[in-house]
Amino acid sequence: MMSQMAHHAMLLIVVVGVLSITTSGTPVASARRHPLDPLSAAEITAVRTAVLASRLVPARPLRFHYVGLDEPDKPDVLAYAYGYGAGGSSSRALAPRRAFVIARAGGQSHEFRVDVTNASSPSVLSHAVHRGTGFPTITLEEQFAAQALAPAYPPFADSMRSRGLRLDDVICSVLPVGWFGGAGAGARRVAKMQCFVAGATANYYARPIEGVTLVVDLDRMAVVGFRDRVAYPVPKAEGTEYRAGKAGPPLAGPAPAPGVVVQPEGRGFHIDGHVVRWANWEFHVGFDVRAGMVISLASVHDEDAGLRRRVLYRGFVSEIFVPYMDPAEEWYYRTFLDAGEFDLGLWAYPLQPGADCLANAAYLDGYSADQDGNPVKVRNVMCVFERYAGDVAWRHTESGFPSQLITEVRPDVSLVVRMVVSAGNYDYILDWEFKTSGSINFVVSLTGILEMKATSYTHADEITADAHGTLVSENTLAIYHDHYVTYHLDLDIDGTNNSFVKNIITTRRNTGNPATGGADTPRRSYWTLRREVAETEADGQVDVNAGPPADLLFVNPGKKTRMGNEVGYRLIPAGATAGSVLADDDYPQRRASYSKKQVWVTPYNKSEKWASGLYADQSTGDDSLAAWSKRNRGIRGEDIVLWYTLGLHHIPYQEDFPMMPTLSGGFELRPSNFFERNPILRTRSPSPSRGGHSPNCSRNV
Repeated sequence: MMSQMAHHAMLLIVVVGVLSITTSGTPVASARRHPLDPLSAAEITAVRTAVLASRLVPARPLRFHYVGLDEPDKPDVLAYAYGYGAGGSSSRALAPRRAFVIARAGGQSHEFRVDVTNASSPSVLSHAVHRGTGFPTITLEEQFAAQALAPAYPPFADSMRSRGLRLDDVICSVLPVGWFGGAGAGARRVAKMQCFVAGATANYYARPIEGVTLVVDLDRMAVVGFRDRVAYPVPKAEGTEYRAGKAGPPLAGPAPAPGVVVQPEGRGFHIDGHVVRWANWEFHVGFDVRAGMVISLASVHDEDAGLRRRVLYRGFVSEIFVPYMDPAEEWYYRTFLDAGEFDLGLWAYPLQPGADCLANAAYLDGYSADQDGNPVKVRNVMCVFERYAGDVAWRHTESGFPSQLITEVRPDVSLVVRMVVSAGNYDYILDWEFKTSGSINFVVSLTGILEMKATSYTHADEITADAHGTLVSENTLAIYHDHYVTYHLDLDIDGTNNSFVKNIITTRRNTGNPATGGADTPRRSYWTLRREVAETEADGQVDVNAGPPADLLFVNPGKKTRMGNEVGYRLIPAGATAGSVLADDDYPQRRASYSKKQVWVTPYNKSEKWASGLYADQSTGDDSLAAWSKRNRGIRGEDIVLWYTLGLHHIPYQEDFPMMPTLSGGFELRPSNFFERNPILRTRSPSPSRGGHSPNCSRNV
């Protein structure tokens, strides 16, 4: 299809000895601010100036916990992006630039909205004090300050010396305490610390100091609790390293031949500011310190219709819930909400070219605010690249014609937008993969280091009780746990008025009566579809592992194909569909009760962004996706949001030690009667290889 495949350059996989490459397609900065562009460094500085100058909060010090875009109202963004107003009139006016701020001062959480339309003269538009349960995310500076308290605390220092450990080798991690009953409102803002021994290895997670717990008041920044309950041997450092040159000699046998991606005509995508255009796709890429990567205004060009058609308004990872399964005193509270307690974007580090992303990648930077409100730039925090992995877009071989064999094959090329979050010991590789077929694949890949517990066991035969994990090395248990990654996906399938449809596969007996759908044949059964349109939020909750199989669709009932089918997109789970098995009355489950089901559908509400609530630290679950859905609002023919939770139960194995090989799961949004026919049918056939060299590389063998 000329208008699609000609828009991106052909990709070649070349196996070479030494290859030098020149690249093209450098992102072009846009002079005009898009209404969904993340806050710039200048705007963050302006926010800081306005908040600190305000007399609304006289208490000091004032610490910034969240500074992000206060996104404009959705109709205003749609008017800018697609050139029409509420009444259908053309409009390209820019909405005011505003920031939303959460800051702590005087033991209270303060919310500000700041106008930074003119960064040289910002103004505070509103101020409120959070009176409910929960606290804002724990800042990076607070974590460093808390870690520094440990060696200066005499009981802790004495404990380490009694274990024969050097304080210089000890590293502590700050862990949220969760919520385990009580009203929660007005509780102290505290965290716990678990400590490890580094010494001869960078993998200190593999060497926990079991039985020692510190409690830190984060507002006062003081140790307010300490317990040395039990002592187990600290696991040895040998065999725990993962760094190059320290993990042992290379694997025996021939090494795989190096492969390099070469694009003779340069990159096939174009980045204008934060807007990415590739093949038949256009979308906006943003960065938020809590969500990390944010994809907005994704639309696909329909060649047959000659139109650009809307698919997604805004999408991002809303929460990552990771509960561990050890009820011991040092472990029971480890039920992490990575986005709401720590900020995903805060733990997104610069990507490594050629390793994290292919050599043909372009990179985007991100900005956040530190605890004092100053802008912090993270270079290369997101990457964009075309991927040709030898997959097939479509093919057919026909041998039905005498003396003739017809074979048609089209290679599959996709565009990947990637961010990697290193949330403590775990690394999450988060991919959005756009395909010329109109599909979007969402892939979460887990790697990094297991959460481990010191034990007296040195062999599995010694274990006589529930160990809550797998013995992966001497004195080392890797604890059972779950991962639940929840996406917020505001779908706009050809417009904002959408419905959620379940096409349920239902078995029927063949009655032999054509009047009832049967036939006078020996066939005894068949299956057909029972169509259910969700009316309310209760109807929009689905456990994909329970009940009969079904296609889950998001359709626009006001738009139909020439054949009369409602245009839509289909949700296809692709592995990692575990749901939580914790008891409903367990406190972590009450905070993340949405993890029981993979699919939730709610009406769009600008304030409902975070599945665990705006204030997740020590939250009680009263402000969460499950709590909002109890209102059971109507979702038929409305502007609706899909919340999809990718989940897996992680039983560790020895191959996961000391570094876990990548494990992936995902789901797909796939066009379903959205196009009149296969949108890539007219993709051009690839030219036969003629050998030779690529024009932008040299080869030395």
